[in-house]
Amino acid sequence: MNASDLHGILEFLRHAERLKIETRTAFTSEGLRETVAEHTWRLCLMSLLFEESFPGIDYSKLVKMCIIHDLGEAIGGDIPAIEQEAGNSKAAEERQDLLTLLQPLPEQVKKNIVQLWDEYEEAASPEAKLAKGLDKLETILQHNQGRNPPDFDYRFNLDYGKKFTTEDPLIASIRTILDQDTETRAIESDANRLSD
Repeated sequence: MNASDLHGILEFLRHAERLKIETRTAFTSEGLRETVAEHTWRLCLMSLLFEESFPGIDYSKLVKMCIIHDLGEAIGGDIPAIEQEAGNSKAAEERQDLLTLLQPLPEQVKKNIVQLWDEYEEAASPEAKLAKGLDKLETILQHNQGRNPPDFDYRFNLDYGKKFTTEDPLIASIRTILDQDTETRAIESDANRLSD
């Protein structure tokens, strides 16, 4: 790599830092808004914990997809699933933001990231499907353990991401546990609203 490449990489990393402050609709157990970077970190941790359960998966590729799947949100922010409108292409907007963010990078690095992102977005490989499934599970896990606002819609998660969390037996088993937790949180939330 030459000096220009190094400067471009550092510029990209400075812009990607936004993911440390860009918040999602999930709340931590302490009641703080979760950042995109925090979500990505635990998604990568999940992939590590289940690595041996998926021996046919290219683990390096899986982790790379987990790392880059929300990079575009450094520019456009996170649009929660519950707020997405039919007909609007979150993926197209996020891809355009990704291309803008990647601008300072060397061409081959940029090409590699875009290729991984497209593969992830299209769920075009076993690694992409697993990354998408884990992404949905991590989101539901955070929603279930977060100190959420009183009007939080837990039941939305009962259908959220089903497309990516029902095929694989292990992922489906995790989903079943999380759905039970979701229903428990929803019942508790309903009871708290009624008592107020």
